[in-house]
Amino acid sequence: MAVAETTITTKRSVFQSSAAQKLLAFAALIVIFLVFSFLSPYFATPENIVGILLATAVNGVLALGATFIIITAGIDLSVGTVMTLSAVMTGLAVSIYHLPVPVGIMIGILTGTTAGLINGVVIARMRIPPFIATLGMMMIARGLALVLSTIETGTVKPIYFNNTPGFRLITMSSVLDPLLKPIAPNFSIPNAVFILFLAALVAAFILGKTVLGRYTVAIGSNEEATRLSGVNVANWKTAVYALGGVFSGLAGVMIASRLNSAQPALGVGYELDAIAAVVIGGTSLSGGEGTILGTIIGAFIISTLTNGLRIMNVPQEWQFVVTGVIVILAVYLDILRRRRS
Repeated sequence: MAVAETTITTKRSVFQSSAAQKLLAFAALIVIFLVFSFLSPYFATPENIVGILLATAVNGVLALGATFIIITAGIDLSVGTVMTLSAVMTGLAVSIYHLPVPVGIMIGILTGTTAGLINGVVIARMRIPPFIATLGMMMIARGLALVLSTIETGTVKPIYFNNTPGFRLITMSSVLDPLLKPIAPNFSIPNAVFILFLAALVAAFILGKTVLGRYTVAIGSNEEATRLSGVNVANWKTAVYALGGVFSGLAGVMIASRLNSAQPALGVGYELDAIAAVVIGGTSLSGGEGTILGTIIGAFIISTLTNGLRIMNVPQEWQFVVTGVIVILAVYLDILRRRRS
């Protein structure tokens, strides 16, 4: 009862600031889109818009899991390499051992879930700080991905799905093609985009309508008060990190399908984009506040900005600079909102 009251009070106190942050993020997305549309005639084309949607899919799914973790005032630096490990495990199952595609998908997702579960146990039970624990998992997952990719040839090489042509269709085909082709023959929305939005709906339901979601917010708002209310914080925090692993595993399957291969050297840097999307979307690094809608908006801001800068031929190093500045501004705005609250 006390946890429920604490959660409700916290939600009421941050509702206005949270809504303002989401509105600001959405307005920023519109402004970025309009600016690049004005600067380049190639930006607002249907093909490029689909490219932005596709680029958002994987990072958006990763950011969904990171949202839950950051709401608890935690952090997960391993989401990118866990995604890669999940992709490699899917490749081994489907391409090397010729297991059915659904089984390979489940193995990939279970790989991510297991990594997240280990993170949760190390953080909640062993009391190791999330930064250190997930940094260690980042290195472990990266190493395992490289080791496992040598099984077939003895050297580190991508695992291709050439013998399973239907695997790529999971994300790159479109369930709406029969409806869109007569109207717009050259326009197709890949399934990866629908997977992102379906995952977002599931995440929003979990965060807003389940006990796990309520305890996620309560732990981030005041972990000690939640513990004193009789809640087993260690178990629920472990569950949150395991849920984050589920989304990392799903992202691994998606990127393997999109590339039609499992790239063992891929993944480093994805965690930064995922965290940036969460922060830009209004989730507080101090915990206790965040929304799935805000995270999706943040993911679109990152991919739209990156796409626009590439079209404008801005060097990649300056793209990193711009993204970093935006993240710092987002965190600073969060600090100002909390001071006013």
